[in-house]
Amino acid sequence: MEGPYKPLVTSDTKVKVSSTLDKTVGKKNLTDGNPETCWTSQQGLPQIIHLVFPEPVRPMRLILTFQGGFVGTQCAIDVAASASEPVWTTLTHIHPEDVNRRQVFQLPEGNSPGIQCMKFVMERSSDFFGRITLYELQVEGWTP
Repeated sequence: MEGPYKPLVTSDTKVKVSSTLDKTVGKKNLTDGNPETCWTSQQGLPQIIHLVFPEPVRPMRLILTFQGGFVGTQCAIDVAASASEPVWTTLTHIHPEDVNRRQVFQLPEGNSPGIQCMKFVMERSSDFFGRITLYELQVEGWTP
């Protein structure tokens, strides 16, 4: 299936993060649609963003806008079919550039009819201390 894709991260999507620097740069900023707000992690790797969708989805594209200098330069994208007892499999690895602009990553089509959980495991950072700053996180695709 080709685009146009629909946004899969909605107000009903549960978002968890491995750490937050402080309340002003919390996880709510990842999905608020405001290009002026961001999530910033504490130092240390890996940093993880965990999404739980309200219904099964088929993610096709990932859109990220990092702060240059605080980029997750090596990320595993893991998925699970069920939220109740997730069995994680790695969908792909992405390697975002250390830049301030929006980056789009096509995702491989999985064999499953849909997934309910997605996890971004940032294994490396362009920041010496392992901090990540992310202004935009969008997942686009289909609902089966």
